[in-house]
Amino acid sequence: MPASVILPLILLVLILGSGAWVGLGLVGIGVVSLEIFRSMPVEKLLAQAMWNGLSSPELLALPLFIMMAELLYRSRFIDGLFEALEPWLRYLPGGLLHINIVGCTLFALISGSSAATTSSVGRITINELRDRGYDEQLTYGTLAGAGTLGFLIPPSIVMIIYGVLSQTSVLKLFAAGLVPGLLLALCFMGFVMIMAVLKPEKFGTAEATDENIWRTRFTRLPKLLPFMALMTAILGSMYSGIASPTEAAAVAVVATVGIMAIEGSLSITALSAAAIGTSRTVSMLGLIIAAASFLSVAMGFLGMPQAIERYIESLDLAPLMLILLLIVIYVVLGSFLEGMSIIVITIPIALPLVLNAGYDQVWFGVFLILMVELAQISPPVGMNLFVLQGLARKPLNQIVRAALPFFLIMLSFVILLALVPSLVTWLPNLLLG
Repeated sequence: MPASVILPLILLVLILGSGAWVGLGLVGIGVVSLEIFRSMPVEKLLAQAMWNGLSSPELLALPLFIMMAELLYRSRFIDGLFEALEPWLRYLPGGLLHINIVGCTLFALISGSSAATTSSVGRITINELRDRGYDEQLTYGTLAGAGTLGFLIPPSIVMIIYGVLSQTSVLKLFAAGLVPGLLLALCFMGFVMIMAVLKPEKFGTAEATDENIWRTRFTRLPKLLPFMALMTAILGSMYSGIASPTEAAAVAVVATVGIMAIEGSLSITALSAAAIGTSRTVSMLGLIIAAASFLSVAMGFLGMPQAIERYIESLDLAPLMLILLLIVIYVVLGSFLEGMSIIVITIPIALPLVLNAGYDQVWFGVFLILMVELAQISPPVGMNLFVLQGLARKPLNQIVRAALPFFLIMLSFVILLALVPSLVTWLPNLLLG
């Protein structure tokens, strides 16, 4: 490969591996590489590319969904979710461990954030399950795995970013993530059920029999009304054609504030903390998106995507072998880069390869989100691992061991989607053509 390809890759590893800010690091790599290998007004290209990257209308939904997740984290929403699910799930093999999975799945339907999903559900269930005698490793593992569904199940913050960077319909991506997300949750539940049969001693004391269990179940169902209201506001308004993703996000923020007011958790302190948290997250993501847009353009001028594409094509890999190679690359990247960095760095290179192999960009979006989810629970930089470490106050290596079975389940699930891509594409094709 030419030096104009090798040097930026070396800079990428050195700068991002040093712990530098991702956004500034990406800009630095692009500027230095263009100054060395191309004679052009880099400052004008930088300004234009960053402006184009941040001026997409679809990005307006990003701060609104982040604001909703911040508000939900500070509400009592998840408490009601736990109480409503408990009588329905306690008699399944695996008992209340399923609350971690189902709770994360439902919360993911309205939050769009993996870290928010993990922390919101975990702060309620970790102590509750520990007190009931459930194995701590399985408790942490189910939270680590199911918490990542916040990225896959719509509305997803990461899907919005991928849609903007790859010029893919956000609505199609949201529809494409729903079926794989629910299937992956069922895989997690199946694993818990198998463990309950093989090692029943890890599942606490037997739950007390409730003679009026059906009465309990139905009397607690109203606690799901806030969830149903938010899900209708977000998904119902988008797929009925009433609202765009941005408009649905705005409605969802208003609905969240209304729910908090009704339940008594709305306060100036909560609103202020949510606003500050949103500002910090949006500022960080904005810098990364702008920098990624510039780096993508810089890579084009340097000929990096074409050179790497020609090299991989020279290997003459079958489509499935190409996907397996990408999985290995993404797992390695996930060990030292966080998910957002992986997306913005690899899209210009990997997307053309996948399209040439016969997959479409909606499928690749779901594939890439799953790779980011794996990065969320990959040591040493997996965000969900640190969230769980903070909640459980346990050594990181213990959290990593707990997450490993769910990491392997997700890895197997990605291969399944490569073998049966229609699991991703049929719902968006059905709903949106």
